[in-house]
Amino acid sequence: MIRYLTIPLALTLALGSCAKLGLGKSDKKEEPSPYGPTGIPPQLRANKGDGGTAVEAGGNIPAAPSPSMFTPSEDIVYTDPDNPDAAIPELATLLSAPKRGPWEDSETVAKQRSVREGKPLLIWFTDSQSSPMCKAISQELFATNDFGDWATENLVRLRVDSFVKITDQDMSIDDAKDRELRIVDYNNQLKKRYKIMGYPSLIVISPSGEVVGRYRGYKRGDAQFVWGQLKQAQAVSDASYKGWRTGMEKKGYREWSDRRDRKVFAKLVSYSKGELVLIEPDGGRARTKEASLSDKDKAWIAEQKKLRNLQ
Repeated sequence: MIRYLTIPLALTLALGSCAKLGLGKSDKKEEPSPYGPTGIPPQLRANKGDGGTAVEAGGNIPAAPSPSMFTPSEDIVYTDPDNPDAAIPELATLLSAPKRGPWEDSETVAKQRSVREGKPLLIWFTDSQSSPMCKAISQELFATNDFGDWATENLVRLRVDSFVKITDQDMSIDDAKDRELRIVDYNNQLKKRYKIMGYPSLIVISPSGEVVGRYRGYKRGDAQFVWGQLKQAQAVSDASYKGWRTGMEKKGYREWSDRRDRKVFAKLVSYSKGELVLIEPDGGRARTKEASLSDKDKAWIAEQKKLRNLQ
């Protein structure tokens, strides 16, 4: 049996009451970018030329509607109506999940990180086995320390490689082959979703789910040019994210942090006897205890209790 969330709330502290705290709408209108919808100046746009395939700026309008990262809370369903909170993981466990390397290999994990960290997602579609230009962009840009340091600070990275080879010695040949086929199918679905026509292809997505950069091809010596495009896409994403985040805050979302200053952007959906359940914009939920939160969050909870005469 599947039904919509019906958690009885002993104490609801949703930020939908922010209007009572003085959060209103701004009358200020944003000026349109002088560089068009991409926000990319002409000098940063690629030109056709000999000696390779030029990187083409695609802007923030994809060939097809960008898939949404987020599930409205009212659309989330649970398979156990008698105990809908049974499988909610601890927030500390989610926040302490180790990073497996500079490039993620799961779109789900990469998108979660993008939203939690407020950074745009760079997806690199590559063929590491057969494409000379994929090897060139890796050597001249992605493998450099300077780019790595910048990307770690400003991006979440996802690599989707058409060449798949499982070398796990603990797996049987049949199991390894089955896993390879599943990964190939998964990668093909991503290629179809993002309309990938060749390698290398780069997609930059803001944490709100908007495609803000689409670039295809590479030619040797263009590392700084491509990096400039990615920096511009990151700046466009940051501006877009600020507006999206403001809108989500008006719906009750806020930044929470634990005692180790690890942060998550989420909405409080229930509170009872010092235990909270939070929901992130993508629909993922986590539970934590008030004692595990930062002093700032504890003060916010105390203020909400006072506003509702629940002290």
